[in-house]
Amino acid sequence: MIYDLIEATPKLNKKKVAIVSTIAVLVVFMCVMAGIKAAKHNKTNIVSKNILLSDNNNALSNTEISNNIKLKHIASVNINPVYTDVGKDLMSNIYHSQEKVAYLTFDDGPSKSVTPLILDLLKQENIKATFFVLGNRAKANPDVLKREYLEGHYIANHGYSHIYGEIYSSVEAVLDEYNRTRDIVREILGTDYDGHLFRFPGGSTGGKYKNIKTEAKTLLADNNIAYIDWNSLSSDAAGAKTKEAIIQNTIDTVGSKNSVVILMHDAGDKILTYEALPEIISYLREQGYVFKNFYSVIK
Repeated sequence: MIYDLIEATPKLNKKKVAIVSTIAVLVVFMCVMAGIKAAKHNKTNIVSKNILLSDNNNALSNTEISNNIKLKHIASVNINPVYTDVGKDLMSNIYHSQEKVAYLTFDDGPSKSVTPLILDLLKQENIKATFFVLGNRAKANPDVLKREYLEGHYIANHGYSHIYGEIYSSVEAVLDEYNRTRDIVREILGTDYDGHLFRFPGGSTGGKYKNIKTEAKTLLADNNIAYIDWNSLSSDAAGAKTKEAIIQNTIDTVGSKNSVVILMHDAGDKILTYEALPEIISYLREQGYVFKNFYSVIK
């Protein structure tokens, strides 16, 4: 008997196939989702690291910029004046220069309203001035004081209060007001800055407190502090009511002097001083004056 060989094909169990297929699909789906999640996590870490690196780079960049500004400033001015014998000799001859020199000096600031305008103009004209600051005004306007300093202007001392009855109550009170203002300036600037230069409110001579002032000069000198008045004034705090009057007073008191220390003010009500300043600067340039501040003297 001959048997035909027949290949037996097993019957597929459709239910089992469906279950296995479903499980396979779920496994694939879970693997895909796990991959996507891992990719997102890695991407987040990369982005976070990039942000951190970017922030670090920005911080470094800002530090470098700050250092560059500071280095540039150090290169352009004597950042912390030292009052040496050379400076004392120069101070004693401040009004007797062979060249024509103009020192623009501003008292009673800094103010929020007028000082920034004056600083803008001085920057535009590439002039460095001297600011005789009041301690109470510096304390109220620290950012303006910092700007004066960082833009190369000389920070000098005008006492703390500008109240005659307080500052001239005794010889020691004069030095106390100087030191109080010096300490405020140091705190604001974050340095051990001392300009070694004082301007007596109302001037260093005459008046009701002349004896106190005379004695105070000796006490200041004993503490390595110079003082300076002026030999030209705008009268912006002494009667001049118009821009034109301020300009004319300055021209008249400059006269034919070679070296002029010009008294002006940058208190909040001295907008006319700012308005007169461009013409004053123009006149002085026409007369052949060069502009300096006390970094060229106190050294």
